[in-house]
Amino acid sequence: MPFPFLFITFMKYLIVGLGNVGEEYWGTRHNIGFRIVNTLVEKENATFTEERYGAVARLRIKNCEVIILKPNTYMNLSGTAVRYWMQKEKIQLENILVAVDDLSLPFGTIRIKSKGSDGGHNGLKNITAMLGTDGFTRLRFGLGNDFPRGGQIDYVLGHFPEDQEKILPDRLGIAIDAIRCFCLSGVENAMNQYNNK
Repeated sequence: MPFPFLFITFMKYLIVGLGNVGEEYWGTRHNIGFRIVNTLVEKENATFTEERYGAVARLRIKNCEVIILKPNTYMNLSGTAVRYWMQKEKIQLENILVAVDDLSLPFGTIRIKSKGSDGGHNGLKNITAMLGTDGFTRLRFGLGNDFPRGGQIDYVLGHFPEDQEKILPDRLGIAIDAIRCFCLSGVENAMNQYNNK
């Protein structure tokens, strides 16, 4: 008796790291979203290629097909790239996660939310506007807020001090574990396991 064919369904996800392109922005606090997805792609032995609206990597996490996107539209126009790749790859809204910096969280803190306000972040604001909803998951990575009044822009566009750079690999590792959990187990499990870890 012949064996029946087994059809394996791959869930498709879009993981977006927010940042600004250009050497002058590399390593800045505002680009932590890029660093998070760079770490994930490196750990999975994948590579980015330059495609429309950004650098894109494709990888598999068990039964999940994962599209990694670093928009090249600059932060304030990130929604253009997210909407294009969401539509191109036919990805459901609940399967999108955006990794982003957050001044309201202590340095290295991770907070996953299934939806919510943009918190004054221009990248999230533009994504919400372009998608017409704030119902996408975001992984917020804390920057802390150790800056004088009026110094926010210089702070987010500045670099992490040496003591924080030493801690970053561990915190980035936790962030990518949280992304894997999101893909494999859903946002609720990721929130329960990794928020404030």
